[in-house]
Amino acid sequence: MAPTKRIRIFTTEDVEEHANSGSCWVTRDGKVYDVTQFLPDHPGGDDLILKYAGKDVGEIMKDSTEHDHSDSAYNMLDEFLVGRLGATAGIVDENWVPSDNFQPDETDVSTDYEKNQFLDLRRPLLSQFLYANFSKSYYLQQIHQPRHVVQSARLFGPEYLEVFTRTKWYIVPMFWLPIAAYLLCRGLVQLERPLPPFTENPLLPLSFVSSVSAITIAKAVPLYIFGNFFFTFLEYTMHRFLFHVDYYLPDRSVFLMLHFLMHGVHHYLPMDPLRLVMPPVLFAVLSYPFTRLGHFLFPAPWANCIIAGAFTYYVFYDCTHYALHHTKLPAYLREVKKYHLAHHYKNYELGFGVTSKLWDVVFNTVLPI
Repeated sequence: MAPTKRIRIFTTEDVEEHANSGSCWVTRDGKVYDVTQFLPDHPGGDDLILKYAGKDVGEIMKDSTEHDHSDSAYNMLDEFLVGRLGATAGIVDENWVPSDNFQPDETDVSTDYEKNQFLDLRRPLLSQFLYANFSKSYYLQQIHQPRHVVQSARLFGPEYLEVFTRTKWYIVPMFWLPIAAYLLCRGLVQLERPLPPFTENPLLPLSFVSSVSAITIAKAVPLYIFGNFFFTFLEYTMHRFLFHVDYYLPDRSVFLMLHFLMHGVHHYLPMDPLRLVMPPVLFAVLSYPFTRLGHFLFPAPWANCIIAGAFTYYVFYDCTHYALHHTKLPAYLREVKKYHLAHHYKNYELGFGVTSKLWDVVFNTVLPI
């Protein structure tokens, strides 16, 4: 049986956006009311309500010196009820100080759901978005307050779908390093001779790679290094402008669900070991337009060497990301770990670099810790 649709949940920020005569919301006792249509009928005049538009009116309604309200006035409010204020979570803190042995406490999933009425970690998560009735603001508030569970939470009910959402860290190098090596081999050979399309004879480059000259290798190395460097830029820009596309995210359940599937789940459950690296299918989809762009901008030999370098750095990035959440690290990487965990537990609007702060410095998004 499908769960019933819950009353719409808002944040105080949602209410504050409705603070004019065209859209006037107020709150009282944790409930949200749209009193726009009532403004012309208010006995005390609309000015008094507009003075508190977007705010709580509990105290002012009890103040007899300002305006005396009868029981019927309170009952009338129910006609304008549009939702309630959600719980204010407080896990993320600007004063959070990372430690070398950070170990978050396990979340009591039953208490968490009863308090927040957000997502029930005991059930598949994505299907809950179909019946959810929380605002985008409440969604963003909640996913950036991390939860921690021993067993990896399910996204889908059916196992044949769930299997594509869970990835062991070692799958990434096993899957993508051979592809990067093949592209590099193909690029090296193409720098010396033309090759037929991949679909005609995919193994042909391997026959010639051993005879590639030192001069050709010298030409390929800068392209390969550029590919590595370029991925550091992609790491930053995709993290900041795609994964954290919070401001431009439409306030619709389907878009919230897609956002949650792509990156929101990682902020919601940051220590889930099976969702710290990207499933190969997802990375293939995200990387496809960039590989096509590479072949559009550069000759095929250059493009293959650059893409090989980018894929290699991607493997380093994803494995590093896993290590930052779950591994004891040497001194330098311990500082990188503290920086990244601060992005989760201190301020998710800064600190988008994972493997380094380079682009955070360039674009002034460094997160002080």
